[in-house]
Order: sequence, then C-alpha cells, then structure tokens
Amino acid sequence: MSCSKSVSVLVRGAKVWIDGAFLKRDVLVEDGRLVEISDHIDPREGVKVVAGEGKHLLPGLVDLHVHFREPGFSYKETIASGSRAAARGGFTTVCTMPNLNPAPDSLENLQQQLDIIERDSCIEVLPFATITRGRSGEECVDFKALAPRVAGFSDDGKGVQSAEVMEKAMNLVVPTGKMIAAHCEVESLLNGGYIHDGVWCREHGHRGICSESEWAEVKRDIELAERTGCRLHICHISTKESVALIRDAKSRGVKVSCETAPHYLALCDEDMQEDGRFKMNPPLRAREDMEALREGVVDGTIDVIATDHAPHSAEEKSRGLEKSAMGVVGIETSFATVYTLMVGGGYITLERLVDIMAENPRRLLGRERGIQVGGRANLVLVDLRSEFNVFTRELLSMGKATPLAGMRLRGEVLLTIADGRIAYEKKKL
Repeated sequence: MSCSKSVSVLVRGAKVWIDGAFLKRDVLVEDGRLVEISDHIDPREGVKVVAGEGKHLLPGLVDLHVHFREPGFSYKETIASGSRAAARGGFTTVCTMPNLNPAPDSLENLQQQLDIIERDSCIEVLPFATITRGRSGEECVDFKALAPRVAGFSDDGKGVQSAEVMEKAMNLVVPTGKMIAAHCEVESLLNGGYIHDGVWCREHGHRGICSESEWAEVKRDIELAERTGCRLHICHISTKESVALIRDAKSRGVKVSCETAPHYLALCDEDMQEDGRFKMNPPLRAREDMEALREGVVDGTIDVIATDHAPHSAEEKSRGLEKSAMGVVGIETSFATVYTLMVGGGYITLERLVDIMAENPRRLLGRERGIQVGGRANLVLVDLRSEFNVFTRELLSMGKATPLAGMRLRGEVLLTIADGRIAYEKKKL
C-alpha cells in the first residue's frame, strides 16, 4: 500500500460494531491489528487519539464492483485516484473489474495490474480476471492459474453470449472455489438502446433497453449455476424480474448471490435528465423496479451493495444521453446514499447496512469479518448526524459524473483505517 505507514490509533468512546450490535467502547490499533477493545483505554505516548463520542466505528466497507481503469485508461481514473476516492467513501477493500488494456486474462497481463496496485493503492485492491480471453466471449482463460491471485472471474461490461461457453467456464471454475461475477445482458435484445425502455424514453425520443435483456440472461446463468454447482454472483441487477428470479433460485439452494448499486435504489427513470450523468449500464429502470430492488435489500435477496464506480473523462460524459459513455461514479457517496435512503427511510437498520456493505462482501470473498481483538485493522469511523451536499468539484475521483449531484445526504466518513494505515482522514477531525 502507498498510504502512510502503520500507526497506533486509539478511537475513544465510539459505538463499535461488535458481534452484530453497537456497543460504546475504546478501540486500540497497533502494528496493523486491533490489540484491545474495552470500556476504557488510557492514551499513551505515540498513540494518535481520535474522539469517537457520538460516532460509529464500523468494519471497513467492501465494494465488489469498481472500475479503476488501469492499465489502459488512466485518463479516466488511476489506481491511486480510485483507491483514495474509495478510502474517502469508507472502503478498505475493493474489487476491480477487468475491462482494461491489456485485459487480465493471463498471469502476464494480470501482473501489470498487480504491480500498479502494489505501488499506488492506499487500500486493498483485488482484481477480477476475465472469464474469456480478451473478454471476447469465446475462449476460456486458465482459471486454475489465475484463481490464487484474483477475487473471481468476470467479463464485466459484456455478457457471455454463448450458453455453451458459460457452462464450460462454470465447470472449470468450480474446482477453484472462486465466483463467476456475471454481467447479464443479451446483446441481441439491445436494439441500439441506451436508457430504459419506459415512458420517459418514449416521450423524449430516445431508444430504450428492455428489461428482458437483463433478466433473460440472469435466468440462463442461474440455470447453468444450478447444473454445474458454480458460485454465481450476478452484477448490478436493476429489474424486478431479476430480483424474483434470484429470490426463487435461493429458495432452491442455488449458489447464487447478487448486488445492486446505490443509484438503482435512489432513482428511477422518472428522475432522468438529458445529461450524460444519468447514463449507465444497466440503466435507471421504472419505479416498480426500484421498489422491487429496495424490497430485495430488505428481505435479503440482494446480498451486497456495490457501486459499479465507472469514471470517464468530462468530455466523454458531456455528449448527452445518446452519445455519452456508459457509467457513473459513486464510491465516495455510496455509504451516505444507502444510509440516507434505506436506513433514514425506514427500510433497513444500520446493522443490516453493515451486513450488505461490509460483512456479506467479505463472506463472499472468504475474508475475516467483524471487529475483534487480534483481527486486521480495517475500520471506518462515521458521523451519522453529519449532512453534506454532493458537489462534484469536491470528489477525489477523476470522474465527476454522478446522477446524485446536488443531493443532500447524511452519514459522513471521518476516518478510514486500511490494514492499520490511515487511508483517509477528514481534515476537521
């Protein structure tokens, strides 16, 4: 990691996440680990003391789906800028998607990315390797060789169109124990669309993307996972049909998990504007889809909130809905968006938010969970009372296009400790 050296930190009087509940405690971090959690810890020389009274100390957040654009597209985002933006958002681990140049489809290509991560990242960055060489959807990669060094396998940005190729990939991945993270999209159903095929789309003369282009491939991949026994993780679901299909698959014991993004919970196509910051893939869907996604978070069908943080240059996002690049940023506002909407709105508890933004993604990655003595120090201190407006000029990410611009949110990250190092600290703290 390229952030500061491991430090000794004492967080005093915060409400600390311990065994699924919040308890007022002092927490001491030394040499990258949590060495003491108790009612009172006396400060001593050389230890940075942080006042945690009235604040909450959570496990560091984990995002299973980000785009940091290196190698190949560093004018959009770099590992350095992306990891710092993530730390500001409270994330201590993120998983990068493989639509890069070169794509991480071999050990040689993957190593280029790993070298940049080692040099520049201030948090843990785990890459996904591709499912197929060059994300072409045709020839499978060497899963066995790549598996020890990656979070899993994905051709994100493109769905694997061939059922035969996907079934072969799943069978080959099973022995590795890794997940396949599927971008579910039937290309033959897109018909040149670029926003949701709904009322707003038709009234404003745009070309729409039908919901079936997503859920038809969700259905196919669930059937393949059920047949092969592969661990299937479905990326960025946006439709009510996808929620229903995954809920049913889980009831049958299929090894399937899924994610949605904060913007699909906060907005629907009724909120669209003629602006590139409202263009992403999948698109903002209908109100009934948004409501189904919220219910999926409530009932546990949706395991994880992931941002699909996808930065582009200002020029690439300035061409209107039809011609702007697909993708928006969100890693710096993710926690506050979910807290404001889902907790503040009475849908879920703060404890459930910790599950879907920290504990569940760690479970899917096979990582250490919770805050406990002896564990690695991956922590985020948040002030749930603090409100702020989303001003794009203040974002640390090189990408500034967000549909949440101007929104007022509650729940501010004050301090992020990644593996015992201070990765982000709000200046006023």
